[in-house]
Amino acid sequence: MSYQVLARKWRPRNFSTLVGQEHVVRALTHALSEQRLHHAYLFTGTRGVGKTTIARILAKALNCETGITPNPCGTCSTCQEIDGGRFVDLLEVDAATNTRVDEMRQLLENAVYAPTRGRFKVYVIDEVHMLSTSAFNAMLKTLEEPPEHVKFILATTDPQKIPVTVLSRCLQFNLKQMPVPAIAGHLSHILEAEGIQFDQPALALIARSAAGSMRDALSILDQAIAHGAGVVDESQVRAMLGSVDQDFLFAILEALLGGDAQALVAVAADMAMRSLSFNSALQELASLLTRLQVAQCVPASLEDDPDKARLQELAAALPAEFIQLAYQITNIGRQELASAPDEYSGFLMTLLRLHAFKPASVSDVVANIASARPKRTEVPVAVSASPAPVQEAPREKAPVRPVAEVGDDWHAMVGALAISGLARELAQNCELRSLTEGQCILRLAPSRAHLQMKPSPEKLQQALSDYLGRAIMLRIEVGENDSETPAVVAGRQRQQRLDAAVNSIEQDAFVRDMIDSCDASIVQSSIKPIA
Repeated sequence: MSYQVLARKWRPRNFSTLVGQEHVVRALTHALSEQRLHHAYLFTGTRGVGKTTIARILAKALNCETGITPNPCGTCSTCQEIDGGRFVDLLEVDAATNTRVDEMRQLLENAVYAPTRGRFKVYVIDEVHMLSTSAFNAMLKTLEEPPEHVKFILATTDPQKIPVTVLSRCLQFNLKQMPVPAIAGHLSHILEAEGIQFDQPALALIARSAAGSMRDALSILDQAIAHGAGVVDESQVRAMLGSVDQDFLFAILEALLGGDAQALVAVAADMAMRSLSFNSALQELASLLTRLQVAQCVPASLEDDPDKARLQELAAALPAEFIQLAYQITNIGRQELASAPDEYSGFLMTLLRLHAFKPASVSDVVANIASARPKRTEVPVAVSASPAPVQEAPREKAPVRPVAEVGDDWHAMVGALAISGLARELAQNCELRSLTEGQCILRLAPSRAHLQMKPSPEKLQQALSDYLGRAIMLRIEVGENDSETPAVVAGRQRQQRLDAAVNSIEQDAFVRDMIDSCDASIVQSSIKPIA
C-alpha cells in the first residue's frame, strides 16, 4: 500500500476530532441538533485552518444514513463515500479554475434536480472570492432561494473580495489561526499514534513555523520525519528549518546584560560558521523578547515554558524599558538586512546597536532627561512646554523700549508685532506672565498647546526682539490662563459687533415691513458687521 501523507491521513472525520475551531463546532453542532439548517454557509480563514474539512463533515452530518446529526456515524456508505471523495451529491468546485459565468450557470442548472443518493445536494465552492462579478450575479437568486434539497458551502481566504450581496445571503463563520500549543499538542497525539519518537521542543518549532496552519504543520512534520530518518529530533528540525538554537539567543541577551561586545561578535561569528539564517535569528530574538516582556507582566505565563528558569533570570535582570527598545531595534534591523552590505554585517550591526543601548545606558538616559527639564522660576505653571529657541541678536536700528514703557499691555503689544499666520495665532492665545530685560514668559492654555508647532515660537521670539529693541528669550508654559487673552477679547468684541449688527437689521423699519407683509425671514449667518 502506498504511503499516505499525514495531512490526508489525519484529516478530521467528525467535529469531535477537529482542533482549534471550537466556536464553529459549537454553533454547527447546536444547529444540527435542533434541525435549524441554513441554506448557505460561508467559512473564512487563512490556509490550512479547516475550511474544506468542516465543509465535508457538515456534508456528512446532513446526509448520514442515520439521519441529520452532529455526530455522523462514519460507517455508512454515504459517510464512507464522502470521506473517499466519491459521493455523487457532494459537488466540490474550485472557483479559482471555474471563474466564468457560463461555468457557474451550468453548475446551477443542475441544482433543480433532486439528489441521487443523499438527503441534500451539497455544493462546496472553494476560494469563492475568485469568481468573476458576472458569476456572482448569476448565483445570487439561487443562493437566496435554493431548492429545499440544496445546501451551499462557500470557503474563502479573502472575504473582502466577496460582494456584500453574497455575504448577506450566507451564514458566516470566521475560522481562527491555530495557536502554537494546539498545533504542538495535535502533532504529539499523531506521533504517539504513529509510534514515532519525538522531542517536544521540536514540535514547538514546527508549530511556530506553520504560522497558524495545521495543514502546513503536518506537511513540515512529514518532512521532519524523513529528515530525521523516522525520528523527530529538535536539532534535526532546527537544521531542517534553518532555525536558530535558543542557546544563541540567550547568549546574546546575557552578553547585552554584561555589556560584553566581544561576546556579541563571537556569537555572530559562530552563527555565520554554522550558516544559520540571520533573518530567522532576528525573528526569533524578537519572539524571545516578547516572551521576556510577557514574563515580566504576567509571571504565571511561564509555567509550561521549557526555558522557564532562564527566562525568569533575564526578566528580573533586564529593565522593561530596554526590552521594549531592544524589540524595536531587532525588528528594524531585520527590515534593514536587505539593504545591508551582507546579512552578516546587518546582523552584527543590529547586535552592536543593542549593545550601544545596553540596560545600564537606558537608566542613564532617563536620568539625564529628568535632570535636563527646565525649572520653573517666576510663575508656577502646570506643565513646561518646549525649550526656548536659540537666542538671536536684535536688529541694530530697532529702538530700545524700556520695560516700564511696555508695561503689561500684552494686548497692545500683540497688535503691534510684525507677525502673521500661526505665529500671530500663538501670540493672541497666550497670556503674558512676565517680561524682564532678557526674557518673556507666556502662558498657553492646554487646549491650544498645538499652536507651539515650529517655527511659530521662533518667529514670535524674533518679532518680540525686534519690537522691544533687545534680545529676548521666549519661554512658553502650558497651563490654564488667569486672565483673558487677546484672542478671547477679540472674539468677544467681534460677537458684540455682530450682535449690534443683527439688532440693527431686526429693528430696521423696511426689514420689519418685509417680514410682516411678505412672511420673509432674516438669514442671520449672512449678516456681517461693517466695522
